[in-house]
Amino acid sequence: MTAGIDTPDRRGRTGLDRVGRDLHGNPRVKVRDVRLLSCHWYVERTTTFDFQHADGTWTTQERETHDRGNGATLLLYDAERETVLLTRQFRYPVYVNGHPDGMLVETPGGLLDEEDEHPEVAVRREVTEETGHTVGEVHHVFDVYMSPGSVTERVSFYAASYGPSTRTHEGGGLDEEGEDIEIVELPFRRALDMIRTGEIADAKTIMLLQWAALEGPFKTA
Repeated sequence: MTAGIDTPDRRGRTGLDRVGRDLHGNPRVKVRDVRLLSCHWYVERTTTFDFQHADGTWTTQERETHDRGNGATLLLYDAERETVLLTRQFRYPVYVNGHPDGMLVETPGGLLDEEDEHPEVAVRREVTEETGHTVGEVHHVFDVYMSPGSVTERVSFYAASYGPSTRTHEGGGLDEEGEDIEIVELPFRRALDMIRTGEIADAKTIMLLQWAALEGPFKTA
């Protein structure tokens, strides 16, 4: 009996070795085997598949995938005051990979609680938990695969306005999840400068700030 396959893992999941076996959207790809490597909070798999190249030849390939679920993030902006509301928190993976202190400035967001949870529902919840703001209308910007070479995650990007009327509590994240989140309000132009200096080095945040400058609330004629 193996957790995640025929007995529930810590998140109550089974059949994790079946994911991908029923894919038929691309006739040039034939999945042969899926092997579960680990299933703690996230899921690691090795998949063996046949791939038909452009010249018609077939090769057998093997890829590892990291499945952490899908996510959503949102840019909070005040168009009148020309500010954005971001967060700062410790991220161990970037700390161990060369970031000076591991403290990243980011747009708020997080993972979907369930596979069928709508990203807008998830991002509203995460924004409220992290920043203390309960937003009204949200604008869907785009959906992006952030690291398609190995990570399955698809992130949905949103934007919404904030102000005194949207502040409903203190924010800062959830203690039970070990979150210690600082809220950072910045002039929009200062945030753009921080991309150039490397003070903002988070991909989703850079993408939303650049969208805001090119097409969003801070677009100039």
